[in-house]
Amino acid sequence: MAVNVLMIADPGIDDSFAIIYALLNPKINLVGIVSGYGNTPKEQSVKNTAYLLTLGGRTDIPIIAGSAGPLLGEPIAFYPEIHGKEGLGPIKPPDTIQNVKVHDIDKILEIVTQYKGDLVIVSVGRLTELALMFILYGNDALKGVNAFYIMGGAFLVPGNISAEAEANFYVDPIAANTVMEKAHNIYLFPLNITNKALITPEIINFLSINSPTPFRPLLKPAFDYYYKAYQKNVPGIKGAPLHDVVPLMALTEPDLVKYIPRRVRVEEVGDGKGKSIADFRPNPDKEPVESLDHIGMEIDIQRFTVNFMEIFLQGDFNKE
Repeated sequence: MAVNVLMIADPGIDDSFAIIYALLNPKINLVGIVSGYGNTPKEQSVKNTAYLLTLGGRTDIPIIAGSAGPLLGEPIAFYPEIHGKEGLGPIKPPDTIQNVKVHDIDKILEIVTQYKGDLVIVSVGRLTELALMFILYGNDALKGVNAFYIMGGAFLVPGNISAEAEANFYVDPIAANTVMEKAHNIYLFPLNITNKALITPEIINFLSINSPTPFRPLLKPAFDYYYKAYQKNVPGIKGAPLHDVVPLMALTEPDLVKYIPRRVRVEEVGDGKGKSIADFRPNPDKEPVESLDHIGMEIDIQRFTVNFMEIFLQGDFNKE
């Protein structure tokens, strides 16, 4: 049976690969995508999501308009040098992607109610929308969700937007801390493992020739743009990390990642803004069991690579 998944994304090249992966994977039933600010402004994020769903023939999947900015209220920095001006590297979604039906944020609650007890939320963008659910509707707003798979954080390793913070936590640390404290059954995928989830140009070149899906023409130009940015930031890197594919793959391949149970908090202000904190001492302070999160600390990279290729080569892109 496929897992019902509500995604939160801000495409973005790696977010786009994650959305495509979810559409292609027969173990995932994508029931909605929340698109907000992040790698691009909210409006562009929604347009990119609509473009990917149109390419895949899945315009039946509802698009939910997310937030335009963080709870912190600070100005937003976008990253065209990494994701391109429009979020898909050199690719510009056609002007025909207009007049798309977009739902407001209440649609999240509707989907949670519809799939109560049979839904996983996978968040690969900022955490503003999830935090708003708790702020607007109370601590029990998302109790019908089975688990939360979240790409975010960095533990005992460098950040990617500041010395200590990962981007999804840094840009809206209030939201990140709210979600880590109020959501339940969280599986967290930090830079510790997502930085290792490298896909090489050789793999993309192979898929750009052999993938049977309608997304094939996007793969090489989008990836090459992304990889070029990583080569500048991390000299000598042999591929580009597809951070946002990791939680989706971990959901469908349970042995991919090994976890450590710890309570996670996020610094909200100051020089450590966005820093993710957990007690990794051999004998950590006792915390209530219900407050513990599953932190991914090891990943089977060979399995990641093989599964990625299998899905992009064999995916049933029109599954219902």
